[in-house]
Amino acid sequence: VQLQAFGGGLVQSGSSLRLSCTISGTLGEYAVGWFRQAPGQEREGVSCISHSDSAYYSDRVKGRFTISKDNAKKTVYLQITNLKPEDTAKYYCAVDLNYRDYRGPSCIRDYGMDYWGKGTLVTVSS
Repeated sequence: VQLQAFGGGLVQSGSSLRLSCTISGTLGEYAVGWFRQAPGQEREGVSCISHSDSAYYSDRVKGRFTISKDNAKKTVYLQITNLKPEDTAKYYCAVDLNYRDYRGPSCIRDYGMDYWGKGTLVTVSS
């Protein structure tokens, strides 16, 4: 399984951006998570979506981030609105191939992820 995240860039505060994560390989029951890591900070989970379309968000981004997926394209999207300078980070997507729906928002935590993509950098200017 391989993942590739793209769509980052330099944007102004208040603007919107959509990140994409394309996935190759066989998926069964799974969850894809988006994570970010700002310079000098620990990686944090921001959102995840399960094979059954259950979506979860961290409290820090709830209301501004929307996760979705296109099964036919095997792509997971992260729509970010009203970008703030504190959203500046490298954004990564990852997949948990052993996810089950009863685990709920555990897919936001990175310890369960099996494969990671290379990140895409989002820089928000004030």
